[in-house]
Amino acid sequence: MRCPFCGSDDTQVKDSRPAEDNTSIRRRRICPDCGGRFTTFERVQLRELMVVKKTGRKVPFDRNKLVRSFQIALRKRPVDNDRIERAVSGIVRRLESSGETEISSEEIGLQVLEALKSLDDVGFVRYASVYRDFSHAEDFEQVIAEINAKISRDSGME
Repeated sequence: MRCPFCGSDDTQVKDSRPAEDNTSIRRRRICPDCGGRFTTFERVQLRELMVVKKTGRKVPFDRNKLVRSFQIALRKRPVDNDRIERAVSGIVRRLESSGETEISSEEIGLQVLEALKSLDDVGFVRYASVYRDFSHAEDFEQVIAEINAKISRDSGME
């Protein structure tokens, strides 16, 4: 692993342990050349996934982009980063175990919507407004009605 401070190729692992989500290994490293200390995370990757965009263009799947989508939708919301990480790991696990190497961006978006629906209603509406390309207030009203119906079903009021 290359040192992010001096670029040396010779870094040493000082400590390894499972990360909090148990889907990755957290490694504390030190660079013997400059003394810099840093942390890396190692995850299992079952297969190389490609995302097929609406235009038909194919790009490599980027887990960090998925995490950023959640963080943007949940900005200033009371949702722990651990819950976001578990949701992202769940989506990645489902995508990798689907057997497909090419996944449509639409499928990923639907999985994000489903995860956000159970994490935070406001985050769900934020993401849905971009994902579903809301252009009128009625679009928001429809999604809020869906959420209210879900709340009613979950609480046994219907």
